[in-house]
Amino acid sequence: MNTKEKFLVTGATGYTASYVIPLLLEKGVHVRGLVHKVDQRSEKLAEMGVEIVQGDLNDFYEVSKALKGITGVYFVYPILTPGILAGTTYLIQAAREEGVRNIVNMSQISARRDAKSNGAREHWLAERLLDISGIKVTHIRPTFFAEWLIYSDTIKKQDQVVLPFGEGRYAPIAAEDQGRVIAELLINPDGHEGKIYPLFGPTEYNVFDLADILSEELGRKITYEPISIETYQTEAKKQGYHPHFIQHVSSVAQDCRNGLFAGTNTAVKDITGREPMGIREFIQKHRSNFEEIN
Repeated sequence: MNTKEKFLVTGATGYTASYVIPLLLEKGVHVRGLVHKVDQRSEKLAEMGVEIVQGDLNDFYEVSKALKGITGVYFVYPILTPGILAGTTYLIQAAREEGVRNIVNMSQISARRDAKSNGAREHWLAERLLDISGIKVTHIRPTFFAEWLIYSDTIKKQDQVVLPFGEGRYAPIAAEDQGRVIAELLINPDGHEGKIYPLFGPTEYNVFDLADILSEELGRKITYEPISIETYQTEAKKQGYHPHFIQHVSSVAQDCRNGLFAGTNTAVKDITGREPMGIREFIQKHRSNFEEIN
């Protein structure tokens, strides 16, 4: 391995990046983190030895600056806001100008030509743009993150999982496992270029099953409230979520109900040599996220 290689991690203060960055640093390579704002989280990364660059993926000149001297890029565009196609175009052009070797692209399991979600369809289009970039590109398409269980405080405060997924089944995958996949693909891209890897946890569940497991692991009764998609839309609007995000989650909730998120495979182990984390281990590792602090 050439320790002079430098990798850009976009969304550097996000869930997956929090695992990608330490793994890259352990390999002795240089890491540059692109952040939307400098704050305590980015300061902690700087203390680890990460070069911090502040910028916006929808500003071509800031993206170009962030890619100076970069070998490979982990590209993740925030699903909360629109603009992925412009951001992908800027990334591709800047990467070509700077001679970037490879890109690992965070897509999603619902990315497809006929997706009802605007975000999922645009992820699919972004994949196609990257495919014709002339750069080595690998796409990962995870099912729902295990972190969906801790995105809100309803388990901690109400002993409830509140989601619009109905009885849809999926195999939750932890950001930690995705981080291992991303780091491996960044450092060793050969044989993975042009590939699309759906990523799953080891076991498929519906959310009723997950609530039962949470109850067993946490030692208190956790119930699943399968709200309607319409109720989700109303509540999300009240909470101030961007219409783009609400439309996306509403559509993928229906996809989940229709079975699109179901399934398992061996991709995580094939790429990293380790099995993905089971949901019980995930709950125990993140136990504080499920419990009120007295």
